[in-house]
Amino acid sequence: MKNKKNKITTFEEHLNKEYGKKGTNRREKYEQGFESFKLGVILQELRKQKQLTQEQLAEKCGTTKNYISRIENDASDIRLSTLMRIIHEGFGGNLKLSVEM
Repeated sequence: MKNKKNKITTFEEHLNKEYGKKGTNRREKYEQGFESFKLGVILQELRKQKQLTQEQLAEKCGTTKNYISRIENDASDIRLSTLMRIIHEGFGGNLKLSVEM
């Protein structure tokens, strides 16, 4: 059996191989999905920092535990108005957005 040396690749090289270069449809779909995933993780971490259950957060911002769970687990798209309500009413914070070109 031949002894193969492992070639270390960067994460960017991995993404290019798996999803194509930036600007391709497949890569853009991946990038959008990753942003949605990150948002769910951020909301989950904020909820835990505030020591809230999903049910408590849902009650504070007028939605359901199931919806909070789906957002945190990247199983549901979230409307901007709902995100703003979760941040403001649920966490007592303010949402700031930025756009990169």
